[in-house]
Amino acid sequence: MSALRKRFVEDLTLRNYARRTIETYTRHVACFARHFGRSPEVLGPEEIRSYQLYLIQEKRASWSTFNQAVCALRFLYRITLPREWAVTMIAFAKKPKKLPCVLGAEEVEKLLSCAQPVKQRLVLATLYAAGLRLDEALHLKPADIDSSRMLLHVRQGKGSKQRMVPLSQRLLTELREYWQASQPRVWLFPGADGERPLDPATVQKACGRAALAAGLQKHVTPHTLRHSYATSLAERGENLLTIQALLGHRSLSTTQIYLHLRRPHLSSIVSPFDYLPRNLNSPPRRKPKKPRKPGQDPETPLVPK
Repeated sequence: MSALRKRFVEDLTLRNYARRTIETYTRHVACFARHFGRSPEVLGPEEIRSYQLYLIQEKRASWSTFNQAVCALRFLYRITLPREWAVTMIAFAKKPKKLPCVLGAEEVEKLLSCAQPVKQRLVLATLYAAGLRLDEALHLKPADIDSSRMLLHVRQGKGSKQRMVPLSQRLLTELREYWQASQPRVWLFPGADGERPLDPATVQKACGRAALAAGLQKHVTPHTLRHSYATSLAERGENLLTIQALLGHRSLSTTQIYLHLRRPHLSSIVSPFDYLPRNLNSPPRRKPKKPRKPGQDPETPLVPK
């Protein structure tokens, strides 16, 4: 590890950034330096602008990835390598707002029934049963399952925030059967070596295979199950503040998106098109013209009696 990379990681650690955030920022800075083949110490605003255009035009990076790179470079040039132009010259992109993909209960059932092997299927089931993020589920430990209080302790929440979520009885039964068969020690869903959690890519691939086998036409990812959990709660009339606490959202505005996805609410709205009185398949009737008297000039308008 170079001295600059070491100091960058230390600066992030001192400010209590999450482990995954540190890894992501470090990777983006490394890619930035590798793109120019020079140290970030000798690079400046013009190189940053050129790199941002490269991410958009050639790399075709998503706006989330683009803004992650911006955050990493801003931290680098504000904290580790202080520069006066760090904020004004490194611009964020306006991220388009899209409604998340959501599965209905029947679609979730099809997906989980096609998911293999058992460990990956249980990870997906946990995401849907408790509304967890993938990283949160993979960092669960057997001790995080409080069966006496029927709660699940989420310790690796976003922003290093912990929270408690209700534990599904059905999920508890399946986890007990899985634990008796596998006897996991450190992590509830361990990787191949048993020392680290299951790799996220492994679950993502299993989810993609299950969606294909289930014949789902939607773009399904593990995070889709978290969206489906929240939307299901909103459809049942659960309080928005409760959903915010269960999901671990910092802002209520993030949770409000699920109000736009409530199926009963949307299906109860009647379109103004349905109130049109006439059948559009038949042409409108024309009023019959009054007959003219014999010898009357056709240009003369008819005068009503």
